[in-house]
Amino acid sequence: MQGASILVVGGGIGGLTAAIALRRKGFDVEIIERDPNWSVYGVGIIQQMNTVRAMNELGVLDQYLSLAYGFDKTTLFAGPVGAKVAEFDAPRLAGAEFPSNAGIRRTDLQKVLGDAAKANGARIRLGLTVESMMDDGEGVDVLFSDGGRGRYDIVVGADGVFSTTRAALFPEISAPRYTGQWVWRYNLPKPGDLDGIQIWTGAIEAGLVPMSDALMYMFFVTEEPEGFQLDPSGAARQMQDRAIKLAPPNLKPWIEQITEDSGVVARPMEVIFLEDQPWSKGRVVLVGDAVHASTPHLAQGAGMAIEDGLVLAEELEKAQTPEAAFEAYRARRFDRVSHVARVSVAIGDGQMGKGPQVDMNTTMAQTMAMMAEPI
Repeated sequence: MQGASILVVGGGIGGLTAAIALRRKGFDVEIIERDPNWSVYGVGIIQQMNTVRAMNELGVLDQYLSLAYGFDKTTLFAGPVGAKVAEFDAPRLAGAEFPSNAGIRRTDLQKVLGDAAKANGARIRLGLTVESMMDDGEGVDVLFSDGGRGRYDIVVGADGVFSTTRAALFPEISAPRYTGQWVWRYNLPKPGDLDGIQIWTGAIEAGLVPMSDALMYMFFVTEEPEGFQLDPSGAARQMQDRAIKLAPPNLKPWIEQITEDSGVVARPMEVIFLEDQPWSKGRVVLVGDAVHASTPHLAQGAGMAIEDGLVLAEELEKAQTPEAAFEAYRARRFDRVSHVARVSVAIGDGQMGKGPQVDMNTTMAQTMAMMAEPI
């Protein structure tokens, strides 16, 4: 399949990393992104050891780490007073000279990936969506929202949890499911002694994640009723009120600094996992949140999407047909994404009393061991 023309639908983390990986294998790649401004909210994202390894494999690790805060240490707190229960370093999968994990602003991550996609020769078109696709077995004819047309050997749907590519392929699949929780994020000044991620577990989940020498972000998980809508006016007060009621005392100094409405980024947790369904149809394949959107409890959503792109590129390079490549891609990815999808939901259900509480020490150890394995 070397040299095949590929359309990537979606210019987010999954789409960009797939495009980089595909271009590095010699494929002709075009990306379309529906947002004409290609915007992303400016709070941070945790990138764990397998993601740092993937950045190295994509050839962007130096640029990435120049804008991120690398660290090895994870500290866990639990109980009503937030007592420390564990502290450990993750393995350095990208090499001994690189950190295990990293925190980075999403805007900086997009810049690194977008610049790399362009530098590797991918074409990027903004403010564009797919109106229709026709797969005739030899290629895919695509009609775009601007009236233009294109023909491609392969289409990659990397258009997120509410993927229109997935809906076009499999209209019978149910819409993503709201889990009952929201995640709230807010950027704050980083104290000098914060040298790794700190996570509070148990009935609540919260954390502090460094992104630079001067900046960190706080995340907090709450249970919200179906249909809850955040009023942007007073968002800081809503986040602060929720957090202060649930947080142990050692988080309260940071909660009190949540004051700017515009700094609050809050999202419902919505999940989908094509566990018993195919991930492709003909010459069209799904990656990332389009096929396995999880909650952020294991901080592996972006990591799974990034790994998808690497594996898909490898299998397309080896295979004689798209169908063979897609089958091998799904087989290689299934166990890892299934673990993240199932366990992430179980953690949230335990926090809400919908199931047993998950032992985070054991779960994190199991997850780290799995993520340390080759993809």
